Amino acid sequence: MALYKPGLYEKERNAARGAVFFVSLLFFMGASFGYFILSPLSINFLSNYQLDPSILNEFDITSYVTTLMMLVLASAIMFQLPVVIYFLSMSGLITAAVLKVYRRHAIVGILVIAAIITPPDVISQILIAMPIMALYEVGIMIAKRLEKKRKDELAS
Repeated sequence: MALYKPGLYEKERNAARGAVFFVSLLFFMGASFGYFILSPLSINFLSNYQLDPSILNEFDITSYVTTLMMLVLASAIMFQLPVVIYFLSMSGLITAAVLKVYRRHAIVGILVIAAIITPPDVISQILIAMPIMALYEVGIMIAKRLEKKRKDELAS
């Protein structure tokens, strides 16, 4: 039995249940993407990267775990973009039209954030930027649906 049930109406319980489901789903999808796809490529790149043959790459468990955790958590947080867009659109701070107009700016921002998250490897940067761009497009569709729903409620 959930602890929040006594304090919420039925409509609020359904909304909370849906929000928890989608936030958890996106978080675990991002963490899985970071762990199974992004981390092996990034760690392989970091282990094979050499400036000079006389310099040895020596990894210890702390740097490995730190790199792994940073990649997994950053991916999981980045996958929350549709949720952020949903709440910003619900509050009326952004619209689908604004998201479409600033799409190019968003792509540049996503690429910059992907460059900060990943090691200096273009492949892993593009690899994390592609799903985030797809999630941005999903966010545009979510904002459009919320605007239509709000317009229908005002009309009736």
